[in-house]
Amino acid sequence: MKPPERQTARGSVADPDNPARQGHPLEQIAEEHLLQREICAALDRLAGLTQPDPDLAAEVLDHLETRFFHHIRDEEVDLFPLLRQRSSTGDDINDTLDRLLGDHVGILELADRARLILQDMIGPGGLPSRDDAATLSRFAAQKRRHLIVENAIVLPLARVQLTDEDQAGLQRRMTERRGGGSQKNPA
Repeated sequence: MKPPERQTARGSVADPDNPARQGHPLEQIAEEHLLQREICAALDRLAGLTQPDPDLAAEVLDHLETRFFHHIRDEEVDLFPLLRQRSSTGDDINDTLDRLLGDHVGILELADRARLILQDMIGPGGLPSRDDAATLSRFAAQKRRHLIVENAIVLPLARVQLTDEDQAGLQRRMTERRGGGSQKNPA
């Protein structure tokens, strides 16, 4: 998927698949976070449409059906458990990771609702109802709050605590999970 047009101050569009990121899984995750911020901006644009934009709706839908779910799995199955292994039992990071996992439940529910809305927006008429627009905006806002915690706490800690071996394993599993990047979420 070509990411939606960037609305941020950085000069280039986020590209987690950039070959320069290969072998650097934490940088790839950080880049995916930038892409997710672009998706949030696109969701806000879609929520406020006065004219249909089926192409943008299709691009965001494609992201939610592929990259988004791979990223969630990267965190839940690999990154968070690695951080738990490297932390002490009483570390605050364990509470933060528990909270982020709980956030994932709500985020995934909103993502499922957003996917249905986006499917409708690709078709004739293509504008969200007031309730659907509110759902898209709520999803974007919740995801942004989630990303703040991951970028401010989780990734900096991972850069310090994860070993080269941890990161090599993380990279291998991320690459395997994507298997060409075209697999869609079975949910």
